[in-house]
Amino acid sequence: MTLLAALRRKVDRPSLIASGAVVMLLLIGSLYSSNFVSPTYLLQQLQIGAFLGVITVGLLMVVLLGHVDLSIPWVVTMGGMMATAAGGFGQGGVALAIPFALLCGLFVGVINGIGVAFLRIPSMIFTLGVNAVVQGLVLLYTGGFAPQDRATALMHWLAVGAVFGVPSAALVWLLLLFVAAFVLRLTPLGRYIFAIGNRERATYLSGVDTRMILIFCFAASGMCSALSGVLLAGYSNMAYQAMGDPYLLPAFAGVVLGGANVLGGRGTVAGAAIGGLLVTILLSMLSVTQVPDADRRIIYGIIILVMMLIYGREARIHV
Repeated sequence: MTLLAALRRKVDRPSLIASGAVVMLLLIGSLYSSNFVSPTYLLQQLQIGAFLGVITVGLLMVVLLGHVDLSIPWVVTMGGMMATAAGGFGQGGVALAIPFALLCGLFVGVINGIGVAFLRIPSMIFTLGVNAVVQGLVLLYTGGFAPQDRATALMHWLAVGAVFGVPSAALVWLLLLFVAAFVLRLTPLGRYIFAIGNRERATYLSGVDTRMILIFCFAASGMCSALSGVLLAGYSNMAYQAMGDPYLLPAFAGVVLGGANVLGGRGTVAGAAIGGLLVTILLSMLSVTQVPDADRRIIYGIIILVMMLIYGREARIHV
């Protein structure tokens, strides 16, 4: 009984449930077509899922604090737009395209963090306002059009290339997952993030500078969103207006379906990764089977609600 209890403590139940849901979806899809379990299809889903997965890595950091980031859609768009725009300024611009896009995402994330940490404005309100400001600035700069027709060669390779058959976008996602897991599980910063999500006031009174940690997490979310925009621009070989709009709800769904508590204090990197993959496969299957858009939304919503009912009432814990 002691061994069983120890195993139950080590197993992340939400991640296990989400993994089972991924397998179940693939098995159901294989009844429709054997291509759903083919290596080609699975690698394709890893590639496409990386665009969403990169966003969920940064968003998880914010959700663990008990906050939200609604500026994701236009930070994603800004990342793609600024990277392609920088790529149009000769060889120097090509070399700085991706760093410049990440710097823009970092800047917006820091602004979000300052608004929440120092001005004490609710994150839902402040990040939504920042999203509108970023949208206006991007439209003002581009005039409503893409600043350049083509992404840089590196952006294109990161999005559609492969290393030993593994999509390079998936490798970028995997690298971010390792970095996030290291920070959350093996550093004092990670422990402080979980502590703030459980009791921010108590964490502050214990001597932790909670404001700087809030800024760090929002900055991480901004950079991840901008990086996803870079990958999307590379995949499409160009940036386009509102390219990040379809990713807000799926990103939150992936984080929550992976077991993160929207009130903060609970969640895992592995769970967010599996949740993002689950959402990607679900949307892909609904699209391939030509389910009408209205029905897709109903099925999508039902699955989210069912999985939330399965483990949504668990206590907030550090897992």
